[in-house]
Amino acid sequence: MNTAQYPVALHDAFRRSTLSPGKSARMRGCIPILFVGSLCLGACASPGANPCTFDRAKLLALDEHSFDQDMDGGWRAIAQHEECTAVAADLIREYRETRGLTSSILYWHEGQLRAFRGSTDEAIGLFEQSRHADDAFGWNLYVDASIAFLRRDKPALLTARETLASLPRPEDFSLQDAQGNAVEISWPPNLSVVDGLIACFDRGYKEAYGNCRK
Repeated sequence: MNTAQYPVALHDAFRRSTLSPGKSARMRGCIPILFVGSLCLGACASPGANPCTFDRAKLLALDEHSFDQDMDGGWRAIAQHEECTAVAADLIREYRETRGLTSSILYWHEGQLRAFRGSTDEAIGLFEQSRHADDAFGWNLYVDASIAFLRRDKPALLTARETLASLPRPEDFSLQDAQGNAVEISWPPNLSVVDGLIACFDRGYKEAYGNCRK
C-alpha cells in the first residue's frame, strides 16, 4: 500500500491548537506531513514473515499521540502493508475501546482504513463519530463530503465542496509548530482532498483519496 495515503490529519493539529479573537493559533501538535517511506516497528520483518504480526501490548501501551501521529510507529507501521489494513483498523478500534476514548482522529483513521477495504457502511458510521462540536476550520464539511462520496451522492458532495470552499478564514489566523515557526497551509484545509473525490467520483475511496488530488 502506498504509505503516502496516511497523512497526519489536519483536524488533529487544529484540535491541539488554540484560537481566540485577535490572537494567532499556535499548533501544539504535529504539522501536516505525509507518512512516507518504509517503516518498521521494533525490527523489520524478515523475508517470508507475517507483516501483520506486531507487539499488541506495546502498541496498546502507547499514548495517543505516539499511537496515532508517530510516523515511525503505532498503527501506521502495520497499515503500510496492504494486506494488513483490516488488522490496523481493528487495532485502532481496540486501542480506542480499551482506553474508553472518543477521540475524533481515531474514529476518522479507523474509518479511512475501513473505507479503503470497501467496508462502506462501517466507514460512514466511524466518519460520523469524528465530527467536531466546535468547528472553525471546516472539518465537518470535509466529513460531509467524504460521506457523500461513500454514499455515491454527487450532489451532496458538490454542495459540501462549495460550502467548504466559501468558508471564511478566521481573522488573524496563523499556525505555528512547536518551535514557533510559521506553518503555511492552503485555506480551507482538505479542499484538495475533496476535489480529488470529485475528480475520481467513479472510483474507489482508496484511489480517489490517494491519487486524485489536484
